Amino acid sequence: MYNFDELIERRNTDSLKWDKIKDEDMLPMWVADMDFKAPPAVVEALIERASHGIYGYAELQDSYYQAVIDWLERRYNWQVKQEWIFTSPGVVPALHILVRALTKPGDKVIIQSPVYYPFFEVVENNGRHVLNNTLVYDGKRYRMDYQELEKQLDSRVKLMILCNPHNPVGRVWAAEELRRLGKICVENGIVVIADEIHSDLVFAGHEHQVFTTLATEFKENSIVCNAASKTFNLAGVQTSNIIIPNPKLRTAFQHGLDQTGIERPNVFAITALKAAYNHGEQWLEDLLLYLQENLKFLLSYIQKNIPQVEIIEPEGTYLVWLDFRNLGLEDRELDSLLRNEAKLFLNPGHIFGAGGSGFQRLNIACPRSRLKEGLARLAEVINRY
Repeated sequence: MYNFDELIERRNTDSLKWDKIKDEDMLPMWVADMDFKAPPAVVEALIERASHGIYGYAELQDSYYQAVIDWLERRYNWQVKQEWIFTSPGVVPALHILVRALTKPGDKVIIQSPVYYPFFEVVENNGRHVLNNTLVYDGKRYRMDYQELEKQLDSRVKLMILCNPHNPVGRVWAAEELRRLGKICVENGIVVIADEIHSDLVFAGHEHQVFTTLATEFKENSIVCNAASKTFNLAGVQTSNIIIPNPKLRTAFQHGLDQTGIERPNVFAITALKAAYNHGEQWLEDLLLYLQENLKFLLSYIQKNIPQVEIIEPEGTYLVWLDFRNLGLEDRELDSLLRNEAKLFLNPGHIFGAGGSGFQRLNIACPRSRLKEGLARLAEVINRY
């Protein structure tokens, strides 16, 4: 069993999560990285690679591709061919490339808010338009609004960015949900980009479905983006895998890469990914158990001590979507209450688009003592308010 209870000082390590916040009394529980060390096998591999002392241009070898192929087959029974796999410094840079490569200025791209907020920037900063098929919240969980989507479609809709598992609402979309969505997209000539970066982080009782495997026609009409970054806390080494079965879509993406000038991967990213996928599986299994216990603790604590706050229980990811609307506060008032009085830094719900107002996103991928501290701060302020 790995020690996920260890408190590790992250300030002054060029950490976005910790060093962006100058108030040292503030507890950051926001951006999606974990306060856990990467698997020992990854740390050891990086130390060995660093000790070599030469960090020249990198080139992907068969061993990199095989690590990815083996991981996807073991975890999802997905048989991927080497020529389908491209690398990118991250999923978001790849989304920018894909939007430019697969659409024209003025085209529309479907997203489903409340959703990972860079999706809006990916579309709008490239001169395309967001078609927001807002998710429906029934008071317990979220679902897709297929009927509304079909009403929204027109000839300018060319692309959809699907988030699965969904960030921030925590849904792990079921096969039948994805098939219904995929059918609509195929019938209307809409390519689906499935952001599956959280796919390895799914709680017991749920199962991640790789979108492209659910129907033959989906395979030719979709692109899957995944990475070891969320799974093994490797976001800072910057690598992701963009998997494209359709040769025409592969050609378009390669052309986009060429135009961007992204040519070779980070030498340490190669080392980290191979070590993680080849030797990190037991660490991941232990992590999932720890996250499950953190979630269980959070659910119990909030229900007992802060019943005014409602929890949308996540099926996947280590991000929890909290509903503060019972407090009757405007978003700026809620942000101020949490940051200035509770000294708790979460992600404000309104930045995730329509449907996010009155919510906050909390990251539970931290030692349990830190989670307890964050919840105690929250309870003190909410109950005083």
